[in-house]
Amino acid sequence: QVRLALLQLKGLEDSYNGRLDFPRGKFTLAPFGFLLLQLGGDLEDLESALNRSSLRRVLGSGSCSALLKLLPGHRDLLVAHDTWSSYQSMLRIIKKYTLPFRTSAGSDSQIPGSIQVFSSYPGTIFSGDDFYILSSGLVSALETTIGNNNPARWKYLDPRGSVLEWLRNIVANRLARSGPEWAAVFRRFNSGTYNNQWMVVDYNAFTPGRASPPQGVLTVLEQIPGLVMAADRTELLYQQGYWASYNLPYFEEIFNASGNPELVKKYGDWFTYDKNPRAQIFRRNQTLVHDLDSMVRLMRSNNYLRDPLSRCRGCDPPQNAENAISARSDLNPPNGTYPFPALRQRCHGGTDMKVTSSGMAPTFGLVAASGPAWDDVPPFRWSVSPCSALLHMGHPDLWTFPPVKVRWD
Repeated sequence: QVRLALLQLKGLEDSYNGRLDFPRGKFTLAPFGFLLLQLGGDLEDLESALNRSSLRRVLGSGSCSALLKLLPGHRDLLVAHDTWSSYQSMLRIIKKYTLPFRTSAGSDSQIPGSIQVFSSYPGTIFSGDDFYILSSGLVSALETTIGNNNPARWKYLDPRGSVLEWLRNIVANRLARSGPEWAAVFRRFNSGTYNNQWMVVDYNAFTPGRASPPQGVLTVLEQIPGLVMAADRTELLYQQGYWASYNLPYFEEIFNASGNPELVKKYGDWFTYDKNPRAQIFRRNQTLVHDLDSMVRLMRSNNYLRDPLSRCRGCDPPQNAENAISARSDLNPPNGTYPFPALRQRCHGGTDMKVTSSGMAPTFGLVAASGPAWDDVPPFRWSVSPCSALLHMGHPDLWTFPPVKVRWD
């Protein structure tokens, strides 16, 4: 499966270079060509591990919000994800791949995840956000980055016997029939790079209207260097009525091993799992979600000027646009005082929203919105933003796009 993914990448490279080739044996990929586009998440951690002098990673920087919400009476399970990224990455494509590969070279059985729909970017063959709807019935794939803030753990990185995260992601999406299977495939050959919390939702296990929690609806996996933990968290989902993810580890062992207790000591509640601003906003506002429209509203929300939970201790001004479900860090004043870099003015924030349901997922349907949040804050406009000097070829100037319903007729 890894070879098939790399062959697909080789095909992209060959077509770009006007070549026609199908390598039977060994082949090479240009290191700074299309391969580089797949490596974004993995490279961020490799830079830290290899002590790059000027890191791209910003302390405390959020990278995605996700929410799974059981609707009243358990009539549906909505799965939603916001990407948080640099505004330069807002050229987006929703892709549908139909790749009827076999499970192995000698097998006649087709891979369960032969059809995949995912939010993506030009030149990449996986999501990277990540958000996938798969023909296996899984919406695997949903992740928010937890990173690693413990330098002592980088010693577990070893190129021998490890496969980079983007490839393990692709292979797990193709081969898994269930959440536990996805976790079993993904955790093999842990590279310790692009360290995320993954939520794998299995709609095959979900019955609308059923009160008691079945097994296997939600599998949660967290990865850091040298350690992967996974568990069925369906019962907790049914107990709380929701599961939220916001760049902090859920498993205590992962939380402690990845250096978070030190950050809590230094900066306080912002780095805790329960009292982080987004944890509290999700806890309060998930009760307002009763259908698709209200889910979209919550995932596109940023009311930082009026929301008491967006207040930041030690910030001047106190209201901070990072502390929202869909961040708008460009709106923070450049000359403010901030305890750590993520709270400063940055050309970074929530750049999209995707949501699907048990009714839409079988036909790979979803609702998606592109660009930064603009319900309660001014819309993002390149020409008047503090980001205007950044390269943004091909982007519209003003980002006021309504959500679209994605159908595949």
